[in-house]
Amino acid sequence: MKLSVCAAAAAAFLVCSPAAFAQSGQSANDIDTSGDRITVAAGVASVPDYEGADSSEVTPAAVVMGTVSGHDFWTRGTQLYVDAIPDSGGVGTHFELGGIAGVRRNRATKVDNLQVRALGELDTAYELGGFVGIQRTGVITSDYDSLSARIAMVGDVSGTYGSYVITPQLSYSTPLSRATYVGLNLSADYVGKGYGETYYSVTPAQSTASGLRPYSIDSSGFKSMSVAFYGVQSLSGNLLKGFGIGGGIVYSRLLGKYADSPLVHDVGSADQWIVGGGLTYTF
Repeated sequence: MKLSVCAAAAAAFLVCSPAAFAQSGQSANDIDTSGDRITVAAGVASVPDYEGADSSEVTPAAVVMGTVSGHDFWTRGTQLYVDAIPDSGGVGTHFELGGIAGVRRNRATKVDNLQVRALGELDTAYELGGFVGIQRTGVITSDYDSLSARIAMVGDVSGTYGSYVITPQLSYSTPLSRATYVGLNLSADYVGKGYGETYYSVTPAQSTASGLRPYSIDSSGFKSMSVAFYGVQSLSGNLLKGFGIGGGIVYSRLLGKYADSPLVHDVGSADQWIVGGGLTYTF
């Protein structure tokens, strides 16, 4: 849940880096984007205290991403994506197929709300899964803007929630100059029965301890929809190397039976906001 927005912003130019040069008058043929490169980003983000909370906390945020031997890798929140299909970095269509490993720490630390805290801390969930997708450069604004569609699925291998999360994603990004990049991302989470039971249900015993009404989720469904806007500004004038700053904002809306949970409807909020920013370095 605690997605680093500054990290998401930094990731944008690694996926479609030739675009920034094309808009500055250079041909993509004059730019070598096939080599290895790595970006690290660090900053802070304001994130909800838990999924569905109406309060936020400021937390450190970091990310690592890049390309090694043509294989892209990036972090998305607390998940690491690795694309098994090598990409030459040129203009055109690229298919994605890879693996995901991550952790989920929703309510695994002390939360501010006393009633939710009375439900008890949950264990950290460890997740493994994969993704498939397609990306096309040269769509609307130039030969080098990018539109991508991806679907990811992870499963809990630690027994914390004993289920799965499926996340369809659609994103568009484009350069505004050699040093500036912006993007928009849409996504949704479809979760299994165990996810809802673990994070949104309240048993009779928990109701007695917390004062929250009993509540049960006994089926799978769409948990949330999200929209994110991000931007990166290179401080060196070149998005492919040196320091930069990134920032962004994410809005998520919890849906249906998940929004009706007492953790959300009674003491939280279905509207979730994440805002962050930080410093990036590419080498």
